[in-house]
Amino acid sequence: MLASSAVLRRQHFLIRSLGTHNNQNHTQRIRYIQTVTMVAEADAENILRRITPILDPNRHKGQAGKVAVVGGCREYTGAPYFAAISALKLGADLSHVFCTKDAAAVIKSYSPELIVHPVLEESYSVRDDEKRAVSTKVLAEVARWMERFDCLVVGPGLGRDPFLLDCVGEIMKLARRSNVPIVIDGDGLFLVTNSIDLVSGYHLAVLTPNVNEYKRLVQKMLGSEVNDQDASQQLLALARSIGGVTILRKGKSDMISDGYSVHTVSIFGSPRRCGGQGDILSGRCQCCAIFVLGPTIFNSSRGLNYQSI
Repeated sequence: MLASSAVLRRQHFLIRSLGTHNNQNHTQRIRYIQTVTMVAEADAENILRRITPILDPNRHKGQAGKVAVVGGCREYTGAPYFAAISALKLGADLSHVFCTKDAAAVIKSYSPELIVHPVLEESYSVRDDEKRAVSTKVLAEVARWMERFDCLVVGPGLGRDPFLLDCVGEIMKLARRSNVPIVIDGDGLFLVTNSIDLVSGYHLAVLTPNVNEYKRLVQKMLGSEVNDQDASQQLLALARSIGGVTILRKGKSDMISDGYSVHTVSIFGSPRRCGGQGDILSGRCQCCAIFVLGPTIFNSSRGLNYQSI
């Protein structure tokens, strides 16, 4: 019941956002998106204008999207903030952060716009005989909110504490059972690389690896090194090997594949490569997921220039 209601809610939101009123128009709009995304470099602005929900005084809070970031620990508090706030800046109505207790107060101080849940725990704060009970409690707390979310970002500022990663793995399984799209970045990719079953075959998952994260995925899944001479075919093979997830390989030219086709985005952006850029991108990716990546046409967005948003 949870999964079906979540899917229905997102499908209805998608139809309202696109302004469709009958099946014929709905089909035409999907075909339009499929067509223009093939030339996303030239038409990125028009695509965004077309898919962004129109401001309407009759709508209520939350109808432009409710998102959540799972990440944030003692060492890393900026990353989940950047991911969560960038979704709000792009147009989402509500943005949640599920983080550790140590990170919560800091993240709250960055912005009153974020809804912060200090529910995650790290190994140092949990005795071995308490871990199962604490893990169950964490999952139950997140489950209370899951049906409300239109998309999750997993990984910004997550860290690599073993117990914390185990808990987040269970949260990802819950999101998958609920058919909630997941954008995976940062240490979420470290988790996925070592537990590929978390996303294998899940078409509502988007992986956003940088050069080192991509290298680890290629080594794990393809048993080879990164081949820049045949980058598109290798990316295609990687997406297929994981079961049709969408992979956004970040770099000088971003490459995007869902296992069926590959699109390159070479629009020039900032030459800086400072911390936080990937977190902003992951937050904006989940906002795009709200606007157009509903369960029915998730892969119709391939080629959309996320980094130019």
